[in-house]
Amino acid sequence: MSVVKINVLTVPAEQRETLEKRFASRAHAVENSDGFEWFELLRPVEGTDTYLVYTRWRDEESFQAWMEGPMKAAHQGGGPESGERPKPAASGSTLWSFEVVQQAGPAGA
Repeated sequence: MSVVKINVLTVPAEQRETLEKRFASRAHAVENSDGFEWFELLRPVEGTDTYLVYTRWRDEESFQAWMEGPMKAAHQGGGPESGERPKPAASGSTLWSFEVVQQAGPAGA
């Protein structure tokens, strides 16, 4: 079954807009990756500075191929004017990994 990767990002309040704009500017960057199944950026709504970046993959190998290819290239890109990499919007990051053991969708879908 599929694997889920959740990148847990600590994002100070003053960096939230920056983080969301960066993800929006990369919209569709992952969709064509082999084995990719789903993406969601989850914004906190109750007393936390933690964003969750949810991705679902066919298998661990698909995720690792994306990490070593497109994702690595995207995070090594330079800034638009200075030629330098922009400062991260998140002050911390942790990657959680899960295997999907059960799933459900709406009845009749």
